[in-house]
Parts: sequence; structure tokens; C-alpha cells
Amino acid sequence: MAGLYIHIPFCRKKCRYCDFVSFADSSREDLYYLALISEMRLYAPLMKDKRFDTVFIGGGTPTVLSEGKLGHLLSELKNRFDIAPDAEITCEANPESASEEKLRELIEAGVNRLSIGLQSASDALLRRLGRVHTKADFMKAVNTARKVGFTNINADVMHALPGQKREDYMDTLRLLVSLGIPHISSYSLILEEGTPLFDDVNAGRETLPDPDDAADMQDDGIAFLEENGFARYEISNFAKPGFECRHNLNYWDNGEYLGLGLNSHSALRLKGDWTRFNNTENLSEYINEVGEGKLPVRNTQKIEKQEEMFETVMLGLRKINGISRSEFQARFNVDPVTEYAPAIAELELDGMIEVTEESLRLNRRGLDFQNEALLKFMDQ
Repeated sequence: MAGLYIHIPFCRKKCRYCDFVSFADSSREDLYYLALISEMRLYAPLMKDKRFDTVFIGGGTPTVLSEGKLGHLLSELKNRFDIAPDAEITCEANPESASEEKLRELIEAGVNRLSIGLQSASDALLRRLGRVHTKADFMKAVNTARKVGFTNINADVMHALPGQKREDYMDTLRLLVSLGIPHISSYSLILEEGTPLFDDVNAGRETLPDPDDAADMQDDGIAFLEENGFARYEISNFAKPGFECRHNLNYWDNGEYLGLGLNSHSALRLKGDWTRFNNTENLSEYINEVGEGKLPVRNTQKIEKQEEMFETVMLGLRKINGISRSEFQARFNVDPVTEYAPAIAELELDGMIEVTEESLRLNRRGLDFQNEALLKFMDQ
């Protein structure tokens, strides 16, 4: 299985917590769009023997692109690459840019999964985060998405936000359940250095919830979603049966993926070597290099077997079902339980891991302290 990611780096406004490579200035949208099409054409002959099972258009906010561009982008993609007939094709959207015309364009272009950024159902919290939409905008976007034909819809939400109370977070989840949203990604806020929110917290202008309160929010949210038919299949992701995100599961399985666009990352098996690389994060460099017929690649690394195995463990243990021992054996010709016996023994003593004939997985305690658990594998 292989995935294909396309990065659209433009937003209507930069959120106060965001450190992604994205811009509130869309003056170079046309130049970027043409460069993205050109990058597809450069990669097409190199990927002629690879089939892509998932496509994910992320950002930024892809739906801020002028009408017609996303449809043409997907048409070019299907013409240049081998996209599986049953591919999962996701596009991110923010409520303020999810017009009926734009969503209909996505449906007609073959997008079959929509991911909408809500973050919170509290308008006051949304303003503190620098979001430009309201709860009402989100509800309208969901109704419009259903009207044009979307059934597979994800909502992104966050907890441990400045000023957020338990009831704020639970109200957000209750709203999503009441709307029948089948997939929910719920992330804890991570303060990133260099963002306005980071500066505000450090200066005392904003206060984050106490860590124990944040943990209680998460626990209450997990319990509520499970009571309402959602399965937690990855640390931060919950789905009704059949609505798990195939594109993200491929990441967590340490599968192959190609990234197109500014600062996109790739992991591919090239001439037998597991290889990682990324594109430049400089917009001018990206546009100029692609315009000259060059791939804007940086930091190409051939990953040795031991590191590839550790990556597979690190990513796979994010999943609730953990790592398939048979799949690991097929990929590396070694059983992970044998390869990492000392680390597993320590984690078993700490009550953090479960080992069966089929799998190796962190239990609830292990998931809560995942970083500490992974250090055991790193130190081995």
C-alpha cells in the first residue's frame, strides 16, 4: 500500500498555535499551483510502477484555492499517477471556506472523504485560538457536505486549550456525536516555539489547563466516544466501524508515501533501500526549482534496517491494535518480540504492554506514557 500527500500552504488566516508551513498571503497562489502541477509531471515517470491507494490533500487550507483548481489538480493527478479505483481520497477544509460550490467541485473530482477543522465548539475558545470560523459555520459546512454527497466526514478537535474547561471539550464531542460525524481526530494542544500562542503562554497572557485536568479531559472524552459507538484505533483517532482513515493507517504502518508540494515528506523503497526525503520549505525555492525542471528535494536519507525497524515499532505502537508480529516478520525476517526482548520485558514489568501470538501492543497505561515506553526500544 502507498499513499500520496499534496500540500496546499495557503490559509485565510494563520492560527495562533500553528507552526505548519502555511501562509495567510495567497498572492503567489497561481505560481504555486503551476509549480505543483509541474512537480507531478516530474515525478510521474519515476512512479510509473507504483499504485497509490490513498490520496490526502492537506495544508494550510486546500479549500481556499480559487474555484476549479482542486478539480483540475485531481484530474492531473489521476492522469499522471496510478490511483487505485477504490482509493480513499481525502481533502481538508475549514468551515469558512467550505462553500457548496467548492465541496461540489471536490465530489465531482472524486474526493470521497472530507476532513473539517473544528477544534472547538466554543466560539470564545475559537477566537482565542485565532480561528476565523464559528460553531455555526462548522454546522453549516457539515450540512452542506452531506447535501453534495459526502458521507465519510472527519472533524478535527483539540483539548488542553488555554481557558478550556472539561465541559467545553465535552460539549464539542457531544455536538459531533449529535451530527453523526463518523470519524473524530482529537489532539492535545502542543505549544510550538515561535507561535503567538507559545509567546502568550510564556508571558502569562494565556494559561493552559493543569496537566491532571487535561488528562481527565482526555479520559472523559475517550469514555464518551466509546459509549457512543466509536473505537479508538490510534492514540488520537476515533471512528465508527469502517470509517478508519486508511491514509493515516499507512503512515502508522510505516508504509510508503510520496509527498508533493512545499515541505512535504516522503518515504519510499528506492532500489531496495528504505529512503526518506522532504521538499524545501522555502516557497520561492520551491517555485523556482520546479520551474527549472528540478525536484525540490532536501535531506535524502537511506534508512538502515535497524532504524527502519525502530521506526516501524515507534509508529505501530500508536495504533490500539499495535504491531502485527507476522507482518513485521515478513518485512524484516525477525520477530519483534525476539528482536526487542529486553525492552518488552521491562514494559511488561511496568504493566505497559501486551504480547500475544498475533501482536505487540501498548495497553491503556502504555498509551498514556507512550514516549517513556518508546525510550525502552530506543535505549536497547
